[in-house]
Amino acid sequence: MTDLAGKDWDPGIYQRFRGLRMRPALDLLNAVPELPDGPIVDLGCGTGPMGAVLSARFPGRSLIGVDTSSNMLAEARATDSYDDLIEADIETWAADAPPALIFANASLQWLPEHAVLLPRLATMLVPGGTLAVQMPRQQKEPSHALLRRFSAEMFPDRFDWQDYRPPVATPESYVDMLEPLGQVTAWETIYHQRLGPSADGHPVRAFTQSTAARPILDRLSETEAADFLAAYDSALTWAYPAKANGEVPFPFRRFFLTLTVPT
Repeated sequence: MTDLAGKDWDPGIYQRFRGLRMRPALDLLNAVPELPDGPIVDLGCGTGPMGAVLSARFPGRSLIGVDTSSNMLAEARATDSYDDLIEADIETWAADAPPALIFANASLQWLPEHAVLLPRLATMLVPGGTLAVQMPRQQKEPSHALLRRFSAEMFPDRFDWQDYRPPVATPESYVDMLEPLGQVTAWETIYHQRLGPSADGHPVRAFTQSTAARPILDRLSETEAADFLAAYDSALTWAYPAKANGEVPFPFRRFFLTLTVPT
């Protein structure tokens, strides 16, 4: 999110795969324990797909959505699910009142220094409150590695990944980091997704273009972006071949954790 401050998100492109993106959010919500009194924060709420679901799971509580994107917040506002929507950078955001739940689905991977960020979020919670986090851990797979490869090969003046470190560390490192703060549960899931044919190039490209590819595409001209995506499409054809029915198998790894602080 901090890295993407120059250009806003496109809600239409992002929501093409709403169903696939919702499943891990629901899996994360199912792991949230019963909560003490206090508001709920949907941190990185995007267009608000989880607003109604969070309200249904925890009725009668104030629900606050936080996101950096004014476009996304406009869509979230139209859902009429939130008591308040705040445009803010998660890295510097602070809760006005201690939340019972900070729910961060597919948002914290955009931010650095998790060893500072996650404990800071945990300290905002009410006693007995929970921090629930889901982050993609797909960075070493072809869908993401090819983005780095072609950006460095085609535009070496702008992209150098030699010192690249994945934004999401190992599950063990998060457990070690957060165990002193409360009860931690952590796990990974590989979602064996099937993507249908896309009119905009390879189906995996359609999936990543609105998320993982954004920091690269935002630094390219229209012509450069077209050349880059053509090279990426071609490589994806070999990395993720289509089945006879046209569907493309696309395994996607996601990391989950819940931290419940002491009462």
